[in-house]
Amino acid sequence: MINRTLPSMHLLLLSVLALLIGGCQSLGPTTVARDRFNYSNSIGDSWKRMTLLNIVKLRYVDPPIFVDVGQIVAGYSLEASADVTGEIATLGGGNTLGIGASGTYNDRPTITYTPLTGNKFIRSLMTPLTPESVFFTIQSGWPADGVLLAAVSTINGLRNRQATIHGTTPADADFLKVLALIRKIQVSGGVAFRIKQDAQKQQTALLVLRQGGMSEAEAADVAELRRLLGLNPKTSEFKLVFGAIAANDSEIAVLTCSIIQIMATMAAEIDAPARDVAEGRAAPGWESSSNAQGSLRMIEIHSSTKLPADAYAAVQYRGHWFWISDRDLKSKRTFAFMMMLFTLAETGDKEPPPLITIPAR
Repeated sequence: MINRTLPSMHLLLLSVLALLIGGCQSLGPTTVARDRFNYSNSIGDSWKRMTLLNIVKLRYVDPPIFVDVGQIVAGYSLEASADVTGEIATLGGGNTLGIGASGTYNDRPTITYTPLTGNKFIRSLMTPLTPESVFFTIQSGWPADGVLLAAVSTINGLRNRQATIHGTTPADADFLKVLALIRKIQVSGGVAFRIKQDAQKQQTALLVLRQGGMSEAEAADVAELRRLLGLNPKTSEFKLVFGAIAANDSEIAVLTCSIIQIMATMAAEIDAPARDVAEGRAAPGWESSSNAQGSLRMIEIHSSTKLPADAYAAVQYRGHWFWISDRDLKSKRTFAFMMMLFTLAETGDKEPPPLITIPAR
């Protein structure tokens, strides 16, 4: 007597075997697209919140604390097992079949965090930006007025606003005129930045102002810029140097800010709760300036008791929410530039990343 259930059992056994073979494929490649997006999104959001929180803390005279994500190692493991037991009778007996399966999936990423302290803190936050990096940013297309308002303290003696614990000192009127003129000349293509190298391989940063091929209005803007900065009207190339005062009329002396200075200026522009300022918990800000109504603000950071629904970045601090509106393109651009400055401020060799041993199984 032939048992006709045998082919069905054979088919079932082959199906289980195929399932086990299919489970031996590598899990790693399928996670790359998902993990790169998710980790990048999470790091970006946390970086925005950490930067905003430290700006708010400066308004309250709290020290800023930065923690970098040093390294991410994503580790996955998938274990599967199956067993089949049975008894086959060929002469009238019953057939029994038992099937068992089990599986284990583990996702154990290793993330290292590095506090920004010591030498790295000084290099990244307290060292002034180089004039070259600031003007390279302008050369790459960023609006000159916004970049210079954020990153420059003085240009040829013309002073930008200053934020102190006692409030904000407004910028010189001529400084604001220079920013507006450089922006107009930038849009018309009349200003450029380049690096010149001599025979000894010494590099000199040069700011170039176009002299010909301009409309009457553009030529008038360039002439006014030269007058305000005290530049030689017959020279087209001007040496860019770090300092408060130019040595001659062929130099442009730029006193740049450090990251911490830029953050302090942003902190002074927060719409802090009036009660906190009145009680001395938060330092006076831009509203204390004598010409606050007509002053040029770099960024608008609001405060409220509830989290708004349309925040670009938001943090909670001392019982209030501090946030940037997602509809405020100017403030979003300024904040993005602020975060980009961390890269410009990096100097020196990179510290070696921590060594992590991943067990192989």
